[in-house]
Amino acid sequence: MAGIYITKAKEYRKKHGKEVPTAKLARIMYNENNLLFGSAEAARDSLRYIEGKKGSRQRKSVIDSEFYMPEKRNSNPYDLPDSFETIHEPYIISGHKHIGILSDIHIPYHSISSLTLAIEYLKKRKIDAVLLNGDIIDACQLSNFVKDPGARKFKDELESLKTFFDVLDKQLKCQIYFKLGNHEGRYEKFLFEKAKELVGIDGIEFSDIIKAKERGIKMIPDKQVMKLNSLNGIHGHEYKGGISTPVNIARGLYLRGKVSAFQGHNHASSSHTESDMNGKVTTTYSIGCLSELHPAYMPLNKWNAGFAETFLDENGKDFEFLNHTIYKNKVY
Repeated sequence: MAGIYITKAKEYRKKHGKEVPTAKLARIMYNENNLLFGSAEAARDSLRYIEGKKGSRQRKSVIDSEFYMPEKRNSNPYDLPDSFETIHEPYIISGHKHIGILSDIHIPYHSISSLTLAIEYLKKRKIDAVLLNGDIIDACQLSNFVKDPGARKFKDELESLKTFFDVLDKQLKCQIYFKLGNHEGRYEKFLFEKAKELVGIDGIEFSDIIKAKERGIKMIPDKQVMKLNSLNGIHGHEYKGGISTPVNIARGLYLRGKVSAFQGHNHASSSHTESDMNGKVTTTYSIGCLSELHPAYMPLNKWNAGFAETFLDENGKDFEFLNHTIYKNKVY
């Protein structure tokens, strides 16, 4: 392999460290050096070379190198072609006893009264973490739908989001988790469609522009399932076609997931419980929203305001889930 490609691969691996996955680093390399590398796959090939991932014979030549990254196990004993397979693993939220869950705030179309009630309630309950379960901002101007010319600019939404973070830091004083929903996903989609050359550059990702690392906010990627003890969590858009059912959203979630779980996304509070022939009980929940309830694009709907909280047992398995609704300025 040509020395210039190897030199560049070593340069990027040393700069970004071994914690950055090879495929992601390859995209960064290609985006910043697309005149050198013909494709992201070419960049990935050079990284795999210095990491000793191109077969047992080549591995021996780099095993003593600082860039060598041994596989945890011999997952490819027959040296099959490289794969871009996505490994689907849950994001585990642990180390907390009492977590508040706020979903579908849709800043700047949030309900100040509902959001205030939710924050006041969780503050009194002394939660030790808050989970922002997607669609915290609306990203209206980045939507593929017909846009309201009077809608706020994305820059202004980000400023409002920073103000919201300041409120949470001051009032709740706890760890913040931010699960990306489909509305936050509009930002990445916009980049892919309008500015693909910027994808992978430091400072451009959504977590960078909201300064998540500086604020200590833990980001949970779009479409990644969460685990809170034995309770599963999603935003709600992860299943293709979404969650729909003639009974309620929670039942639809049960029919899709078949495990105890919660979701937001549909802006409606509901629950559903079933037991199997062995007596195992499974309950699913959908959480209400904290946005306006009668937006111009859908003034008639089945939405309601709400939020949730969950208590996690130290045994790492059991949990208690409280699904709250807000009605006439009261929390139920």
